[in-house]
Amino acid sequence: MTGSAKKTTEREAILKAMETPPPGGYFEWDGKDEDERPATAQEMQAGIQAERKARGRPAGSGTKEQVAIRFDSDVLAAFRASGPGWQTRMNAALREWVKSHPVP
Repeated sequence: MTGSAKKTTEREAILKAMETPPPGGYFEWDGKDEDERPATAQEMQAGIQAERKARGRPAGSGTKEQVAIRFDSDVLAAFRASGPGWQTRMNAALREWVKSHPVP
């Protein structure tokens, strides 16, 4: 039996099971507990959109540019030895240098 045939059979079984109501009957909200209230179509769409936005790589600041650059190994080792966030600290040190050495 191929995988697609199995999936078709499985799908048909699910659809057939949905034709008859569950043993306890379908859920009906009694209006008392807001946590049990079914989501409206608008709430469902908002949840779907929020989930789509949450996926993937976070958006960057838009102000930084990725470049390939070479540093002396001792300079790089000193920044790396300072622990997590060393790249941000290196950027801050370079920014400070640029401020104190304006371009003519």
